[in-house]
Order: sequence, then C-alpha cells, then structure tokens
Amino acid sequence: MREKILAVIEKNSRIDIKDLAILLGESEVAVANEIADMERENVICGYHTLINWENTGEEKVNAMIEVKVTPQRGMGFDKLAERIYQYSEVNALYLMAGSFDFMVIIEGKTMRQVAQFVSNKLAPLDSVLSTATHFVLKKYKDHGTVLCSEIPDERMLITP
Repeated sequence: MREKILAVIEKNSRIDIKDLAILLGESEVAVANEIADMERENVICGYHTLINWENTGEEKVNAMIEVKVTPQRGMGFDKLAERIYQYSEVNALYLMAGSFDFMVIIEGKTMRQVAQFVSNKLAPLDSVLSTATHFVLKKYKDHGTVLCSEIPDERMLITP
C-alpha cells in the first residue's frame, strides 16, 4: 500500500484521504495511518505546490550551479553539503557523479543576485575548487508537469 500511496500523492498531494482510500481500495484510517507513519519516518518530507512563475508578475531567476570540491578528511561531502544547503537561496542540493561534485539549484530576483551568491558565499568556501553557473531561461516541464501552453501545429493541411 505504501508505494501506491506515494505514487498517487507524488502527482497530487491535495487528494482527499477519502478519495485516496477509495482509489486504493483501503480504509480511510489505514491510509491516514500509513501517511502519518511515512511523515514520521521522513519518507514524506513535505507537500509543495508547483507554480509557473512566468504566468505571474513576479520576476525570478533560477540557476543551476556545478560545484567541484575537495572532500573534507573524515567527513566526505556531508559537512560541506550541510554548509551549502543552509543558505536560504539554495532550493536544492545534489551530490553528483561525473565531472563535478554538487549541483546547487538556487533562486534569486536578478542575475546579479545569483552572481553575488556564487561570488560572495559559495565560491569562497574552503573546499570549493570551481563553480559553473547555468541560468534557466525557460521551464517547459517541471516535476513531470508541462508548464507551457500547447504549441499549435503550424503545418499546412494538404489534401489530395
């Protein structure tokens, strides 16, 4: 039941417990208890709303920053990761395999604000060897949801 609950609420966290129970063929009490257990066990870590900020008047700049680091002796990457994710600008932080160690995803009001975060807070950290910042120009799909309106088919209809 756990995996089924997670699959449903990952796509729609606003689903009513009653509707979820009916969908899964379980009792409301059993579903509610399972969700409470998963929240307590930190399997469910939060409930978020996906907002298409391009359709609002709010200006936001999103950036993905590749970070190469030297792991700290005896600590690995965890201590440095903790230091980075404490910054309020950081929305997500991932340990990566490949040509860099961390992917830091941040949000700011302007490109300058993002640049200042990198130059004043992230790059000066002792273990940071280098950074590469990539600005998000447009989001087409986020968390499995298409954000842009459907692109019209501009091909001409040809009939025999």
